Amino acid sequence: MPIPSVEPTVNAALSTLLEAAINNKTKPPGSLGELESLAHRIGLIQRTVHPRIVAPAVIVFAGDHGITAENVSPYPQSVTWQMVENFLADGAAINVFARQNGCALHVVDAGVNHDFGIRDGLLDRKIGRGTRNFAQQPAMSHDECMLAIERGAALVGRLDGNVIGFGEMGIGNTTAAAALMHKMTGAPLSQCVGAGAGLSADGVAHKLQVLERAVALHEHASEAIDVLTTFGGYEIAMMVGAMLAAAEKHMVLMIDGFIVTSALLVAAKLQPAILDYCVFSHCSDERGHRLMLAHLGARPLLQLGLRLGEGSGCALALPLVHAAVNFLNRMATFESAQVSGKER
Repeated sequence: MPIPSVEPTVNAALSTLLEAAINNKTKPPGSLGELESLAHRIGLIQRTVHPRIVAPAVIVFAGDHGITAENVSPYPQSVTWQMVENFLADGAAINVFARQNGCALHVVDAGVNHDFGIRDGLLDRKIGRGTRNFAQQPAMSHDECMLAIERGAALVGRLDGNVIGFGEMGIGNTTAAAALMHKMTGAPLSQCVGAGAGLSADGVAHKLQVLERAVALHEHASEAIDVLTTFGGYEIAMMVGAMLAAAEKHMVLMIDGFIVTSALLVAAKLQPAILDYCVFSHCSDERGHRLMLAHLGARPLLQLGLRLGEGSGCALALPLVHAAVNFLNRMATFESAQVSGKER
């Protein structure tokens, strides 16, 4: 399957119409701040001055990582499958926030080291029972990586909505994300490595040492797909495919935290125009995420000190997406409300 192709949203005529529509609402120009930029972006994504939100959904991709053998997480690998069970039991934060905000939730087994069997609410797209330990060998084969991308893209093809949030679950995946960040942005590893699920200072130092050895071992990996194959996870690769397919369908992409943004770094290397379709939900408290966002020129909607993952930031930011679209469509204009506009 070829990599999905993403068209830029640039449209000067439509941009002018959207700016006029936004500025003609009964408010001082710019007074709704980021909501105005968000409404403009969504209008360009949907190619209309009357955008709408249809069937928003969050997809949580779960996968295990061989790098956990290097003791880079304070939690055992079994927590990945246990949290998938929690998602299916409607007990996780993302379940609460998605339900609260009228957002569908889909849970995907991209590569968990567990046999779930056939389960209601679980989409089985398993590539393998966790990746290999990239401190010793590439995490995936090229074929496995491309299959994960393909399966992620195919999942998006099943959705009827036009807004998609991305979430993940996978013990060890902040280590994979830190490696991807380093290779995709050129930032020093020391600026990419954080506490993840709660490492001590000594644990973070050990994690950095593991990554330094792994990066040196795979120094040859430089192209986006090679980097993803070498350091990524099945859930991260599947997100890359899903992101590219969603942008190809002109959907609004809601980007969560550190791990999801690492997938976007890869996707943006493959198709730079994908950034036109992204809404950055929040700035994570995981070290490195702020630098990721700066590298992408992103302006996150929320800053709540989150570092949970699961797509939780997407669900929490969704009301702001609704608000941006609603004010553009429903707020009175100066003419309709018979309110005097700005004189000069």
